[in-house]
Amino acid sequence: MSMSLAIVMPVLDEAGTLMPRLLALAPLRRRGARVVVVDGGSTDDTLAIAQAHADLALVAPRGRGSQMNAGAAACEADILVFLHADTVLPAQADRLVQAALQDAAAWGRFDVRIDHPRTAFRCIERLMNWRSRWSGIATGDQAVFVRREAFERVGGFPDIPLMEDIALSRALQRIAPPACLRACVTTSARRWEQHGVWRTVWLMWRLRAAYFFGADPRALAVQYGYRPRPS
Repeated sequence: MSMSLAIVMPVLDEAGTLMPRLLALAPLRRRGARVVVVDGGSTDDTLAIAQAHADLALVAPRGRGSQMNAGAAACEADILVFLHADTVLPAQADRLVQAALQDAAAWGRFDVRIDHPRTAFRCIERLMNWRSRWSGIATGDQAVFVRREAFERVGGFPDIPLMEDIALSRALQRIAPPACLRACVTTSARRWEQHGVWRTVWLMWRLRAAYFFGADPRALAVQYGYRPRPS
């Protein structure tokens, strides 16, 4: 039996690229998927674009975890797909997700491809996908998908400014291992291009290691460059 599916996208100041990302989801919407965009307080036209090109657009306190929780709470879909604004799903993503969750699987993620021809990115992709398959930990770039009952059972995303995807993966692992789809989502290289490829790789691995050993996610978020949420 087909399960209803919602794609939840947290955004912040994405007016420059959001419209083509949402238009790319139109075929999935025609097959029944709902697209829910959750704005974290953008100062540009992000919210207006989302209102015009998504099924639902709302505002929530800044932070991917809190924004994605708000999006999940605002819809009643059986399956939730959490999609970053700089990531593109494969054309058959809805069908792939539903097939992956037909049996005992409770959650999963896609392999990732980085949208850049440079050879270094092929190495980074392989490392990301291998690490995820070996560890059972999924990152937001991999478009995590989950049955609603499993998401609610673990309490959703923690309201932390960084590592919310790692924390959710750990919680879901206690229910079941992830379904690791070899179909790829394509994510933007802008983060690596902005700060330097290997510098960014080193920073991300260092922050994840620090989180693993108990560092405060709020302090790590400042190192990563996130803007603090207004108090």
